[in-house]
Amino acid sequence: MTHDDSTADAVSGPGGTPSGPSPVRPATSDAAATEPGTSPSPSDAALPPGLAPAALTLFGDRLDLAAAYAELLATDGVVRGLIGPREAPRIWDRHLLNCAAVAERVPSGATVLDVGSGAGLPGLVLAIARPDLTVTLIEPLARRTSFLIEVVERLGLAKSVRVFRGRADEAATGSSGRDPISGDVVTARAVAPLDRLAGWSLPLAVRGGRLLALKGSSAAAEIEEHAEVVTRLGGGEPTVHLCGVDVIDPPTTVVEIVRERMIGPRPAAGKRTRAGRSRRR
Repeated sequence: MTHDDSTADAVSGPGGTPSGPSPVRPATSDAAATEPGTSPSPSDAALPPGLAPAALTLFGDRLDLAAAYAELLATDGVVRGLIGPREAPRIWDRHLLNCAAVAERVPSGATVLDVGSGAGLPGLVLAIARPDLTVTLIEPLARRTSFLIEVVERLGLAKSVRVFRGRADEAATGSSGRDPISGDVVTARAVAPLDRLAGWSLPLAVRGGRLLALKGSSAAAEIEEHAEVVTRLGGGEPTVHLCGVDVIDPPTTVVEIVRERMIGPRPAAGKRTRAGRSRRR
């Protein structure tokens, strides 16, 4: 959920993890991150009855999978410091449903890259809600990628989700012997202001692909302030969409930017990406 410029190692997720010791840390390694007197409980992840209709609409027959992820967030996620203890009882309305609503802006069968994935929001939520998607979770911090790898494995999502340990710019250009990656849709939530976010995210999108940035009430102001920067970076005019109208309250605010032009350094023509598609010029 938060972009970090810490030094990144070449650690991939399921299907791409290098040989050697497992990068997954014991759940107790970050126990100090919890607040004194708190004790994470699976009951914190219970779906409130009032949200059940919305959850069923957004997750359908994969609602049980979403519930399993909610429990992991409310327990291991809190212990490891990825979710604040006070957030645990609000996982469904503030996090899962808020992210799942964005699926309506994602084309069928799309390749999705989630920048600054953190605890997997919104990337893992989209992978749960939309089994037709191929999702890469991009995250530079080892503590977070360890959690993501474990969750992907425990939820049985390894065929459609991988974890890329590194920064967005490293994913876009390739580093440490890894091929660059690109996707149809780039998502981000609570990462950075729109100008910096566009600089990190648009190079990951294929031409005609889009950035979907989950924003709050600042969306219109950010667009007004940073529209010129977005244009210089090759993006089209940013637009605001409300996702989940008549399903969740409030709906999710999303700023959408289509990558209209390829700006900046690119890999050699025809080079295959880890996501299985060539970078377009």
